[in-house]
Amino acid sequence: MKFLYIVDYWVPFPLSEYGGLVILIASSDTEAFNILSSSFNDLYTDRIMERIVNSQKFELVGHHESRIIESFTT
Repeated sequence: MKFLYIVDYWVPFPLSEYGGLVILIASSDTEAFNILSSSFNDLYTDRIMERIVNSQKFELVGHHESRIIESFTT
């Protein structure tokens, strides 16, 4: 089973002036964390899991590859 995650960006103001969203597919919160922490090299990795847990999640039907679909960050 896979989920579509819509995660609020975790880098605080003023480094990320307006924030952003990251949309990804993962089978669990742990897998989502692994994908995001390896894809974004920053000093705020400790904030990612909180954002994942509080994100919107939608169950997907069919086979989907775990990956980042879209990222909009400022």
